[in-house]
Amino acid sequence: MDPVTAVTASLEVSGLAFAYPDGHQALFGVDFTIARGERVALLGPNGAGKTTLVLHLNGILTGGTGTVRVAGLPVGREHMAQIRRRVGIVFQDPDDQLFMPTVREDVAFGPAAAGLRGPELEARVDHALALVGMAAFKDRPPHHLSFGQRRRVAVATVLAMEPEILVLDEPSSNLDPASRRELADILRSLDVTVLMVTHDLPYALELCPRSLVLSDGVIAADGKTADLLADDELMRAHRLELPYGFDPRSVPAAPGRP
Repeated sequence: MDPVTAVTASLEVSGLAFAYPDGHQALFGVDFTIARGERVALLGPNGAGKTTLVLHLNGILTGGTGTVRVAGLPVGREHMAQIRRRVGIVFQDPDDQLFMPTVREDVAFGPAAAGLRGPELEARVDHALALVGMAAFKDRPPHHLSFGQRRRVAVATVLAMEPEILVLDEPSSNLDPASRRELADILRSLDVTVLMVTHDLPYALELCPRSLVLSDGVIAADGKTADLLADDELMRAHRLELPYGFDPRSVPAAPGRP
């Protein structure tokens, strides 16, 4: 790897292999690098190993072979606290992340646990909520919000930790068209590295200039999202299907970061 890439890489995965205790081998040697500020989609059929890979990025899963580095730091016991601040995972169901009586308390939870107090904590909460357009809902109970609003608050709980990498698991699932567009606008505006795990291929094309195809525990393809989605043979081989009538060649590709 050249020195420039090494300096700017948010995420470096090298030779990552992992088997569960029951013997099921989920990853067989995964290699990729994501530069600071890139938006990358992780695509693949069910059972490809996407969740297993994501859970290695902040040390929820360990014990495999190979290495994962976040902003140059190896994911392991020595740096775990730093890694978990730098890699924020937004799960598919926002109710997995929202458990406090108010939106403010949910967004403040992580920074408060990390030692932030007083005006600095309030400023962090306000900034995170402003980034996702939810500042006006600060004192509302999360369960009074719509599903799309709860997902945006879930993103804010992660942004409040000021992560290097934002990992999103199926961010467009169960959203109505307006909420889907609003979330896309938010994600485009953020100054973070984004790794988006999704089956929503048009959303990947809209938001992520680059995609990785994970299939049978290995990276089967890595390239421009528009090129991968237009490769009919690749799509068939890895059980990826576009919506009926959707032609990726007719849609402007997602712009990269400046």
